Amino acid sequence: MTPSSSRQQSAPRGAHSEPVQEFFSIGEVCDLTGLKPHVLRYWESQFRFLNPAKNRSGNRVYQRREVELVMLVKHLLYDEKYTIEGARQKVDEHRKSGDLKVIARGALTVEALEALEDDLRELVMMLDSLALAD
Repeated sequence: MTPSSSRQQSAPRGAHSEPVQEFFSIGEVCDLTGLKPHVLRYWESQFRFLNPAKNRSGNRVYQRREVELVMLVKHLLYDEKYTIEGARQKVDEHRKSGDLKVIARGALTVEALEALEDDLRELVMMLDSLALAD
């Protein structure tokens, strides 16, 4: 391969090296959300809008928007302390006002920021312990 041909095959600057994932298994959703599979399955029975498709093997396949909705439900139940019925009503209010998509994405962003903050705290503690050891 010549240097010029390798240059042509490389991705342009700023381009994503991997496509954005649009579908997730229940295990991946559990990893992303910090929830257990039985919690997700229970929520499916309680929230009509959480209805992941199933593949040929019968495994759940969540779309990105469903993961966002899971995060919104988690936020409403665990952080805002809504009951299941209250969370259902709140999601319906957001849907009727047309801002459900924005609100659900916001819940996902908050969760990501909290996880990042936890990771940074852990990193600072490790650095502090290294500094004390020196």
